[in-house]
Amino acid sequence: MFQFFVKPTQININDKSVIIEGPDVNHIKNVLRMKEGEEIAVSNGVDGKEYRCGIAALEEHVVRCEIYFVKEDNVELPAQIYLFQGLPKSDKMELIIQKAVELGVYQIIPVATKRCVVKLDDKKAASKIARWQSIAEAAAKQSKRGIIPKVHDVVTFSQAIAIAREMEVKLIPYEMAEDMERTRTLLSDIKPGDRVAVFIGPEGGFEQAEIDSASKAGVNPITLGRRILRTETAGMTVLSWLGYLLEK
Repeated sequence: MFQFFVKPTQININDKSVIIEGPDVNHIKNVLRMKEGEEIAVSNGVDGKEYRCGIAALEEHVVRCEIYFVKEDNVELPAQIYLFQGLPKSDKMELIIQKAVELGVYQIIPVATKRCVVKLDDKKAASKIARWQSIAEAAAKQSKRGIIPKVHDVVTFSQAIAIAREMEVKLIPYEMAEDMERTRTLLSDIKPGDRVAVFIGPEGGFEQAEIDSASKAGVNPITLGRRILRTETAGMTVLSWLGYLLEK
């Protein structure tokens, strides 16, 4: 079943109606060639609910739908995972965002660390964020997410630490951390409702000063095993572990 995201104002529970606007209209009519009466899933990207609808009318600029029922068994993880991703080279960020959304991330915060090769000025950053957000939305549709994870503006490492400071759990994979038992304990102690910050370095990893700064702010170094993982693999590993531990 195809899923589409709309603004909360486009869903009218009282009238049991949904209006789909924008690029999805062309996609429904001319790409998918859907007909009146076919069933689709609609979400507002905020409350995690899925509205099962039937297409009532295919108009020039809108698709009108009738709500059949609301599916409220939330597909989201019981904890909110914030991925603080050091800016990688080339198009790796697109892959990271796509897979992180599939694995249940709540929000992605790109971080400009000391060893980042990529440098984005304001104009390039705005264009990149728009592109990355569209990838997050497409991945949310594909994986039947109830929300569209937000891709945050690029921040500095110190700004990232400040954002994460009030979160209940803060983790930073680090190659010098060797205590797997402590890592298991930290991950297993995460509770439903917790906000979890996961810091992933760029290709060159974190500088020692960044690790020290993070540790002083309460960020816990963890190990991902004896092998050194690429930046695009490390975050996916942590998210996979968290999904395994948190899913009911």
